Amino acid sequence: MKEDRPTLAVIGGTGNLGHALAERWAAAGYEVIVGSRSAERAEEAAAQLSGVGGAEPRGLANEAAAEEADIVVLAVPFASQTKILQAIANAVGDKLVVDTTVPLVPPKVARAQMPEAGSAAMMARCALGDGARIVSAFHNVAAHKLKQEGDVDCDVLVFGDDPADRKIVIGLAGAIGLRGVHCGVLANSVAAEALTSILIGINKRYKADGAGIRITGLPSV
Repeated sequence: MKEDRPTLAVIGGTGNLGHALAERWAAAGYEVIVGSRSAERAEEAAAQLSGVGGAEPRGLANEAAAEEADIVVLAVPFASQTKILQAIANAVGDKLVVDTTVPLVPPKVARAQMPEAGSAAMMARCALGDGARIVSAFHNVAAHKLKQEGDVDCDVLVFGDDPADRKIVIGLAGAIGLRGVHCGVLANSVAAEALTSILIGINKRYKADGAGIRITGLPSV
């Protein structure tokens, strides 16, 4: 692993958010592996990213993608989160997992509906075990904003029990034009996850094009 450019597996890299993140990181010079339950779909999604950065993105089935990566990014629907994490758990081992999952429950996705475990982040901990390295982030940035050129006018709230792991994810956010903000332990992720539903409602009411959030008053970082 290169300390400044770890290999990233984006599990769910065929979806809107996952593909947008993969494209941004590839353009920033990271080696990216697109993961999907279907290796063929993963390869097709990776091919769409050809030429955007240095190393050519690759597509692999989820477990193989997690096995080859230094950091695993989970960008899948809430309904698939636990099943996919359990399937890749052995491949993940002690690697850092960045979980973007938000507990959206159709059809009322503009209503915060938190799971019994408290949050999607805590469900990830249940799926991977107490010793897993999990950071929760990238909940409140719209995928189509990431697909546009330039920096994105949105902060990324970053949650995790290890400040060093949070710092790594803040660096990943900064590399793709976002400001990451330390927001404390993994249990605090409930706030950002619930805020996603609120933002969906705001976008609908005000006809906003992917409203995000900014934390004001911070010193320059």
